[in-house]
Amino acid sequence: MIEMEIKKVVVIGGGITGLSTAYFLQKEAKEKKIPIEIKLIEASPRLGGVIQTISKDGYIIEKGPDSIIVTKKSGLKLIEEVGLKENVVYNTAGKSFLHVNGKLHTMPEGAYMGIPTKVTPFAVSSLFSMKGKLRAAGDFILPRGKKLSDQALGGFFRRRLGNEIVENLIEPLLAGIYAGDIDKLSLMALFPNFYDMEQNYRSLVLGLKKTVPRPAKPLKKQPTRKGMFISLNTGLESLIEAVEKRLEPGSIMKGTGVIKIVRAEEGYHCLLANGTSVKADSIVIATDHFHAQQMLSDYSFMDVFKNMPSNSIANVVMGFPKSAIKQDIEGTGFVVSRNSDHRITACTWTHKKWPTSTPEGKVLLRCFIGKPDDQGVIDLADEEIIKIVLNDLNKTMNITAEPEFHIITRWKKAMPQYTIGHLDRMKNVKESLAKELPGVFLAGASYEGVGIPGCIDQGEAAKEKVLHFL
Repeated sequence: MIEMEIKKVVVIGGGITGLSTAYFLQKEAKEKKIPIEIKLIEASPRLGGVIQTISKDGYIIEKGPDSIIVTKKSGLKLIEEVGLKENVVYNTAGKSFLHVNGKLHTMPEGAYMGIPTKVTPFAVSSLFSMKGKLRAAGDFILPRGKKLSDQALGGFFRRRLGNEIVENLIEPLLAGIYAGDIDKLSLMALFPNFYDMEQNYRSLVLGLKKTVPRPAKPLKKQPTRKGMFISLNTGLESLIEAVEKRLEPGSIMKGTGVIKIVRAEEGYHCLLANGTSVKADSIVIATDHFHAQQMLSDYSFMDVFKNMPSNSIANVVMGFPKSAIKQDIEGTGFVVSRNSDHRITACTWTHKKWPTSTPEGKVLLRCFIGKPDDQGVIDLADEEIIKIVLNDLNKTMNITAEPEFHIITRWKKAMPQYTIGHLDRMKNVKESLAKELPGVFLAGASYEGVGIPGCIDQGEAAKEKVLHFL
């Protein structure tokens, strides 16, 4: 019997995408007895990328993302596979608000990414003028848009629903997710379903009513309604640790990065910052686009990533005694309209959204700063940032004391921007990779989807591509 040669796969980048890729590859190789050896290489001393949790004095503090959306199944599936099902907690489905025209307004019921699915809550909402409401109703009678390969998110929604809905509702919600300018972001890369709705149903509101499943009615005995997001009562970094423990001993290399990928007669050589190299038959690059371009700087088709923007944000977490908050608001937080005088973009009342995160008698607030046109705020000193954040919060909350502690995390160039034409650019890059560097694949938030489930999905897809290639 001929023994099959062991193929070597290198996964570059130890964020959730790279970690998922390595996990799924090892799992399938073990189950199907496929002779491959996987090496995960991470430049920093830890895995997880932006997923980072601090446990402090009874608080569970997320320095990066704080939740996983449940409508995308891959996040919960991975959590269950690595034995953390019992640690899952759902967010409290309380009221959320928008800060518009100097005050907080309740989010209209039935808003799907800011688009109405119920007419009455929008008709009575204080968010919009009568003129704005009548303009939004134009969605029912406006013709379909022209067939286009791509267009700006902002322009698409303005044409369908008017400026007020976009400025006061859609833009704050989407800016909170993508930290970008919706007048530059790509509709087809982020929400192709809305383009399809317009083409198939003409009206976005009617299209949503026909395509989005209605939520199940809560049982009468159910004390609280489950939210759309999950986390772990031990923090999301627990997921990173659990996946890491399931990787084969010796398969992870931390603390040194790949500086260049060189094609060899057979396969590739990954040249490391420590002066050594690792051979590979196939490579998954699960880093941001800047580092991917640097590793493959000899290939001109990668130059497109030099011009791909990526915004910075800062996550500002503050802890207080409950007595310091004199004006308590029943809800889980708010997002801020672009027209507001706030410099923060959003605030989560974490102690209400995730009750297990905060000790009894304490308040945990989490705010974000770093609008697309206010990137310089990220680089201010901690004291100056805290002053700005408290000044904004006190316009609605009346906080009478300094925080007992604060943690500021600056995520520099961490929010990739899928600008108009992103899908075409990615298609060209993937075709060029297949032609010039067969067996080298890209995966991660810079390429085909942000959010934890989106990155896990890309890890699983990368696994399939590698195995098919080998």
